[in-house]
Amino acid sequence: MIYLYAIRPFLFLFDPEKAHNIAFKALKFALKLPFGKYIFDLFYKIPDQNIDFLGLKFQNKVGLAAGFDKNGNYIDELACLGFGFIEVGTVTPLPQPGNDKPRLFRLTADEAVINRMGFNNEGLESLVRKLKTKKSNIIVGGNIGKNKLTANENAISDYLMCTETLFPLVDYFVVNVSSPNTPNLRELQDKEPLKKLLTEINLLNNNLAQKYNHKRKPILLKIAPDLSDSQLDDIIEIVKSTKTDGIVATNTTISRENLKTSSEKITKIGMGGLSGKPLRENSTRVIKYISEKSNKSIPMIGVGGIYSAKDAQEKIDAGASLVQLYSGFIYQGPHLIKEIANAI
Repeated sequence: MIYLYAIRPFLFLFDPEKAHNIAFKALKFALKLPFGKYIFDLFYKIPDQNIDFLGLKFQNKVGLAAGFDKNGNYIDELACLGFGFIEVGTVTPLPQPGNDKPRLFRLTADEAVINRMGFNNEGLESLVRKLKTKKSNIIVGGNIGKNKLTANENAISDYLMCTETLFPLVDYFVVNVSSPNTPNLRELQDKEPLKKLLTEINLLNNNLAQKYNHKRKPILLKIAPDLSDSQLDDIIEIVKSTKTDGIVATNTTISRENLKTSSEKITKIGMGGLSGKPLRENSTRVIKYISEKSNKSIPMIGVGGIYSAKDAQEKIDAGASLVQLYSGFIYQGPHLIKEIANAI
């Protein structure tokens, strides 16, 4: 309640990207105060629920989606809020600034967010340093992508570099070919490029497992909510044929249908991926379709429009095993994590 009536109104006074940075710095500062960690544990700590998924043990079923802590700067602090796992990235081999600002927009009437960040991140070397110094034992996923200037025909090399570099440091990988904010990236979701990409990543993953004398790291594919049924059929076939471990459903949408926000404001904002409440139904539809068409054989993480325990349960009922928060975390605050974890 403190978040909804005091913290959120304050943060929403600022530009969304600036508010994001303020919130992170405040969290870091609060945890350094005397008894700060004790107070956070009192409010947010969730007893370990020991959830088994893809051979990994998750503390609970509620994770933080990629894009929130792109550079792995706040893994330990976010772990104190009760998350069962955290996905860092999207990371690219080289640092890149992303798209021009402003590039993050709130649609408060819809409890939604539009972003066109463009894979802004500090690059692989920086993320490696952060992962090596984290203290928490929370499960960490690495969401990997390609640099904007890397042509699609050379994209595989970027994904392989990320996989090889992060293999010793993350618990699972998510292959991001579905962001709408990097030009032509979604073309990699087409059948042949995607099959080739996932085949190469899985081959490298198996080789790295032998090199490090470690079991292979689960590989998941993050898909868009805007795919047709026939495209989803292709995704199912590709995931099975390449022995990819699972799917994250879904990324943000390019749709602007059924929004309460005025069309004038939407037009002014322009391009970008929409997340939040308007995404909930379509994200769940994709999960349900894949689950039914694959006879529940493809493990999934559900993300998109989760603002309550009921929303999260809807994703689980549709076929997801775990869920992730992004916009719901922004609008509802950290109490949502515990509410969902205890309910599902």
